Amino acid sequence: MRYAETGVDLEIDLSRGSIEKVATDPRLTELYLGGEGTNAKTLWDRVPPEVEPFSPDNLLIFAAGLLCGTPVPGANRTIVSTISPQTLLHAHSMMGGFWAPELKHAGYDRVIIRGKSPSLVYLWIHNDKVEIRDATHLQGKGCLEAANLIREELKEDEAQVASIGLAGENRVYFASIEHAKSSASRAGIGAIMGDKRLKAIAVRGTKDINVAQPAELWKLCDDMMKQWTGKILERGSLGIQFMAMKDDSHHTNFFSWGNARHRRKDYWNKEIEEQWVAAVQENKERMISCYNCPHRCGALINNPEHPRYMIKCYSKFIYPMAAMTDDLGFAFRFDGFAQEYGIDCYTGSQVLAFAIELYEAGILTDQDMAGMPCDTEGRFFWLLHRIARREGIGDVLANGTHWAGLQIGKGAEAFAHNNVKKLEQVAIKLGAFNPIYYLMYCTNEKMTITQIEGSWPQAPLPTKEMREEFVKNWVQAPDEKFKQYFLDWEPRGNPSVQACCEIVDWNEMMHYVDDALGFCAFWSSFAEQLATLDTVAEDERLQDFAPYHINNIPDFLSLATGMDIDKDKLWEIATRNRNLVRAINIRRGMRRADEVPPEDHWRQRLPEYEKELLDTYYKLKGWNNDGVMTKETLQKLGLDYISEDFEQRGIYDEYEEEQSTEVKRDALESEKAEA
Repeated sequence: MRYAETGVDLEIDLSRGSIEKVATDPRLTELYLGGEGTNAKTLWDRVPPEVEPFSPDNLLIFAAGLLCGTPVPGANRTIVSTISPQTLLHAHSMMGGFWAPELKHAGYDRVIIRGKSPSLVYLWIHNDKVEIRDATHLQGKGCLEAANLIREELKEDEAQVASIGLAGENRVYFASIEHAKSSASRAGIGAIMGDKRLKAIAVRGTKDINVAQPAELWKLCDDMMKQWTGKILERGSLGIQFMAMKDDSHHTNFFSWGNARHRRKDYWNKEIEEQWVAAVQENKERMISCYNCPHRCGALINNPEHPRYMIKCYSKFIYPMAAMTDDLGFAFRFDGFAQEYGIDCYTGSQVLAFAIELYEAGILTDQDMAGMPCDTEGRFFWLLHRIARREGIGDVLANGTHWAGLQIGKGAEAFAHNNVKKLEQVAIKLGAFNPIYYLMYCTNEKMTITQIEGSWPQAPLPTKEMREEFVKNWVQAPDEKFKQYFLDWEPRGNPSVQACCEIVDWNEMMHYVDDALGFCAFWSSFAEQLATLDTVAEDERLQDFAPYHINNIPDFLSLATGMDIDKDKLWEIATRNRNLVRAINIRRGMRRADEVPPEDHWRQRLPEYEKELLDTYYKLKGWNNDGVMTKETLQKLGLDYISEDFEQRGIYDEYEEEQSTEVKRDALESEKAEA
């Protein structure tokens, strides 16, 4: 019997219209767990680097995290993986809500989609019944509207639906997949779904999910919830409940406005706060949660201009700040339209501001923007509609700032200044150079910094006494050295280079654990960073924030799956998954030259220090100086098949030739200097 998983994948070929139910090898679970781990293995095996994102041979994989659907609270993430049209590299994006647990209850761990349908279709999964159904009547419909129409058509109110809007249908490079209170947004996942002419996947499941030791697991979950219920009830959530905050100076004063251009450090004041609170009260219906989660982090919005939708966290300010408007209520009027189109708000907001800045600089002309209104809000709506429809200048902007800048030319490329590996980052600009964030920006392959930060606090506590008190109950730390790193971290200082590398490694590993198991980051890898934020009350800053961590997750995992997994084994699996994702990208051409942060992110750059950071980090990870995993590293992780592939493709020869050339160049320069 398979525990915590069903042991069955759905294989859908949209070109042929075929549906297969395929039993999976339990050894894959032992090696990669599930979620992003098994997704990456499938992409490695079946999507060679010659395959383009919009090829029928590209796969789109929807996977439930391994613990989704079990009693383990907070395990509800769907991991969607493919090759990105924006970065041309591996992409995976997570969405919460209810879709992944429903898929498990229907009897499947993953849905693997290949090919392209001749016409628009949607997939209906109802336990053993799986159908590819006509969706031509849903063409052009918004994400939420399509989901509601599908439920009505199926006469199944409890069906969970993941759908794309017009942006996905038109292959907008930053199109999202929307579901309930969440979305898979980053790196153009929705564009791949639209290219395959798949409008939605609806799923309803009523089967049981078996766990290895149900009584013991239930008690462990119950004990954990009792421990955390008091904190949840006291604060209203596990961490900061962003949509319930009155003072939100953290986002508006410290994140960048416009196209990630500059900060407005003194923006937030009493008058703005009162306007924001009034706007929230007018538009917010209630706070809502995902499957098996008491953490009410999202708000259901009821605005008369569009159907009810969900908004959470920083997405509430994305569009007003990009538009440079003081009216934060603009968010409630705009976000609903953007979500119905199915657009990633992080990229979408910057693309809109990018267009305005190009127009104001004279790079885009009145002819390019013919018909655009003069007012701020009108401009954003006008551009949004054209991007989603790929009309006029919107057809160019729909490819994101990197590709649009290249196509427009005339200096437009310089305005695409907040990208890493061609993907727009969250609009954050920092003051002094930050070595931890430098490494996270450069090397992470989840492609966005907010998806790998969190385990390490964002700032040091001001006194040694406070730091000592903090580490006393810091059960989340993998071992004692991290406590010492924190004790030694003085305000306005940085940890050592080695410490920075190990901290980033810890951050990364926790997110790869989450993505394999289906944990929400607020329950695991992301919550600890709240501990030292200024927006947290003084008496709460020394509290533990993350219920799950590397030291206790193995207990939940072992009881659920029956596998004997301790902390070291879990870390090894996360490391294997992380190197597998990187291998996909190395095989697609990514190298050290691609691992750079946005050029103007910091006022001052430190080339020698940056080189030392990257060199040390690569060494820690077991990669060569070009960022390619060594044969020894891959062998230790049981990834010999990757090193064999690299050998056949000449990837190692390429590095050795570069090293030989560099040695010869250094010798020649030395001879010249002596002469």
